[in-house]
Amino acid sequence: MNRFLFIFIFLLISSCELPSIIQADRYVEPSPVEVSKNIPAYENVWDRIRATSSSEQTDLDEKTLRYINAYLANPEQLERLLEKGRYFIFYVLEELEKYRLPPELALLPYIESNYDPFSISASGAMGIWQFMPATARIYGLNDTWWYEQRHDPLVSTKAAVRYLAYLHNRLNKELTYTLAAYNGGPTLLEKRIKLNKKANKLTNYENLSLPKQTQEYVPKFKAILELVLNAEKYEITLPDFSNKQVLGSIELDGQVEILAFSEFAGLKPEFVYKLNAGYTKWASPPGSKTTFNIPVELEEILNLRKDEFIQTNQINWVTHRVIKGDSLWKIAEEFDTEVNVLKKVNYLASNVLSLNQELLIPLSNDQNQTFIPYQAHIISEGDTLWNLGLKYKISPAEIAKNNGLRMSSPLSIGKELNIGNKNIYRTINSKKRTILYSVKQGDSLYRIADIFNIEISDIKDINELMNNEINPGQVLKIIIKAF
Repeated sequence: MNRFLFIFIFLLISSCELPSIIQADRYVEPSPVEVSKNIPAYENVWDRIRATSSSEQTDLDEKTLRYINAYLANPEQLERLLEKGRYFIFYVLEELEKYRLPPELALLPYIESNYDPFSISASGAMGIWQFMPATARIYGLNDTWWYEQRHDPLVSTKAAVRYLAYLHNRLNKELTYTLAAYNGGPTLLEKRIKLNKKANKLTNYENLSLPKQTQEYVPKFKAILELVLNAEKYEITLPDFSNKQVLGSIELDGQVEILAFSEFAGLKPEFVYKLNAGYTKWASPPGSKTTFNIPVELEEILNLRKDEFIQTNQINWVTHRVIKGDSLWKIAEEFDTEVNVLKKVNYLASNVLSLNQELLIPLSNDQNQTFIPYQAHIISEGDTLWNLGLKYKISPAEIAKNNGLRMSSPLSIGKELNIGNKNIYRTINSKKRTILYSVKQGDSLYRIADIFNIEISDIKDINELMNNEINPGQVLKIIIKAF
């Protein structure tokens, strides 16, 4: 009897529709296809999108027209927006093609983040694709103290394209559904479709009862797409993005300081961080190898010169932030070094540590090695401890201490002075990231300052705000530490 009852229940369950909620353990990985090498050569990425687009935008709805007019009202701003995709849009197109996805999806990061890899939303979404932590975990995007893959423009693109492929296949390859699901989730979308079917209502995107953000999301996308597809009609100039690879890479041994690499490559640190936004601290993660994205035109020459850089820029120290329960003895044991070495490196006069204090930790206990990082100064005529203190924003007494000098000691021309590692922290912390934040309903300057751990006065200064009043939809510049 029990056996027949079991079979009946099994058959009943088998005939029911399975729930459409995405679960990590039920996720079905889309498979990329081999891209034909005999594809037409397009002059630029815009021609490529136009030629291969699946979209036919004939009747533009009122919301889409409103966004189009808003863009056209400020064509210079539109050009600046499109320019932000210069180093990434070709890579996105290549990844989309692997999964046979509509090429116009390469415009999606303009809606999500303005193609800004540093972008952070109030809800915690990050990167050009604005991945939330839960979705990021499903797609294998990890974060460590050193490296946040949601910020990495290339790694996050691979994950985003896989997610889009999943949504596109799940939603019968309907582009507007795919877009709405990317913003609001596929389960919600499917529920709304079912409700409309039950009520004998139309199930196209425009007729679905969706959250306001999702309702605006698709028209924003369609507006950008319309302007790209018909740039001549609207008399707008699209940036000159050649349909070819613009990013190369270089692989270096060991951990690498970002500022040192930027100097070696002849690139501004801010630009190096933009191309390698996954590196969230002053250096790449500790390990045997470090890879940097670089402009493709620098790839050959930098790879030829990389040995000279590696020989003189090996990092054999890390940063440790003191937490509750830490002591010099515990930290020394954890990192296989000695207490007196830690005190020497960090210029500690006692064994007392403070919470959140940053310590430089050598990765070897060899006290004879030259692992202690510091900023050096070669003494020239007219130098004094006082003017060097002003120059490097450090007390003259500290310079004297770092070099075993008395305040009255004469300085010898040509001698190297140790300015100290504390100045390195100042240099590191002086590097900032500028992000754009769209004010949400219920936001205040106090809340925004708290989210990003900055001062209200800093927000007001950079945005030239005369008072504390802000409005939903207003875009604020926010400066956060790049490290």
